Amino acid sequence: MTPTVAATAFDSLRLDAVPDEEALRRTYELPSDAAVRKQMTELTDETRRLIGCSSLVLVASVDADGNCDVSPRGGPAGFVAVLDARTVAIPDATGNKRLDTLRNVVVTGRAGLLFIIPGRPTTLRVNGRACVSTRPELLSQLTAVGKPPASALVVGIEEVYPHCPKSLLRSGAWKPEQWLPADAQPTSAEVTLAQLRMPELTIADIERAEADSLKYRYE
Repeated sequence: MTPTVAATAFDSLRLDAVPDEEALRRTYELPSDAAVRKQMTELTDETRRLIGCSSLVLVASVDADGNCDVSPRGGPAGFVAVLDARTVAIPDATGNKRLDTLRNVVVTGRAGLLFIIPGRPTTLRVNGRACVSTRPELLSQLTAVGKPPASALVVGIEEVYPHCPKSLLRSGAWKPEQWLPADAQPTSAEVTLAQLRMPELTIADIERAEADSLKYRYE
């Protein structure tokens, strides 16, 4: 007998969800001319400088079945290399080795990037074609995260779009006085322990594993 799966809030809300793009557009006013016009297909000197200031980029990808993934990539400011006005390369520093993003890119050849600059409200969206490169002469240039990476995510730019600062201003992301206290959220170890569902493990086990992982984060 097939087990019964409990209905979720999503199952209810999708019954009368917005059915198509035409209905969606009726819900909103039209975008301003500036909001449309500032979309470009290559980097300007100013957006190059933004990428050079970014120490965090979120990478969106999708697999052949449409399953989405967003993963963070970090390094010192400028760790993402601008190869030319329509190409950027992100070194793949040591992570969990699941390769979710890279596998998706190999299959679909697409990726989306959101560049974030700590302490600043401007973000930059870059979308386009993508590939995974292991070419030695490229990897030898991408040592900002400690050493040449095993591979690099290369994005051929099709869209460059600087977002307005409203989302980061609303969030108070860079205002410590608005941050929640540390004890208001579960720790990384507590979250991981719950996800693993392994009764033999303890919080101390997870904390030791995390500490060891951070010691060798560039290897």
